[in-house]
Amino acid sequence: MSEKNEEGKRAARDRLVQQREREKAQERRRRTLIVSTAVVGVLALAAVIGVIAANSGGKGEKATGTGPVVAPSGATGKDGLAIPVGADKAPSTLTIWEDFRCPVCAQFENAFRDTIHQLESSGQLKVEYHLATIIDGNLGGSGSLDAANAAACAQNVGKFSAYHDVLYRNQPTETDDAFGKSSKLIELAGKVKGLDTPAFRSCVEDGTHNTWVQKSNTAFQNGGFRGTPTALLNGESIFPKKGNEPITVANLKKWVTEANKGKQPAKVTPAPTGS
Repeated sequence: MSEKNEEGKRAARDRLVQQREREKAQERRRRTLIVSTAVVGVLALAAVIGVIAANSGGKGEKATGTGPVVAPSGATGKDGLAIPVGADKAPSTLTIWEDFRCPVCAQFENAFRDTIHQLESSGQLKVEYHLATIIDGNLGGSGSLDAANAAACAQNVGKFSAYHDVLYRNQPTETDDAFGKSSKLIELAGKVKGLDTPAFRSCVEDGTHNTWVQKSNTAFQNGGFRGTPTALLNGESIFPKKGNEPITVANLKKWVTEANKGKQPAKVTPAPTGS
């Protein structure tokens, strides 16, 4: 009789343990769903804000410059308005239009930066960055223009990607035109090894690429885009979703893998991160 009681107790304990494990698994799935939904929700809301920004751009924008159009070193694409990052022969291209003052762009960068860099470094993806000045047009100031010019100055010495990331990691609030100060842009250049040089400072302070940036912004306004960031994978919009699928880290990797099916990744020449 005692043996049956012991067996009954063990069976009851086993059932209790199994039930607790099931409950833990359910809770993990619930938390994962909540986090995933929250990320998608934030990005979807960000896209709406981006649409509003694009549709209201141009009001109060500072007068365009009259200087020559000086493209940064290595700029490619139509009219030399794209800054490429990654292997030139990568099988897929991600085109990104963005504004360094745009908080939605910072959300996008913070969510997908590591994934994009992984795809670049493995030769699967090349990114072409196009710069816009929407927030200057909406709120006044010159931080969008000046930060874009500084990023172009960094491109001249092969440090665009590192400086680009530093700017987004240190983005001021949307209404704070901190990027409109050359001193701030030069200070942040100190976070990128070897970037803060007399040549870079002169390029930033002189606004060497301002007219080029303004030409890029005109191309954005004439391009029929909904807002910043605009992200196109091989010409197809993927932000905030591709078809019926929302953009997530997993989906971005999947979309690139699908686009590259049957194609070899490019050979990548390692380059210093500089940050």
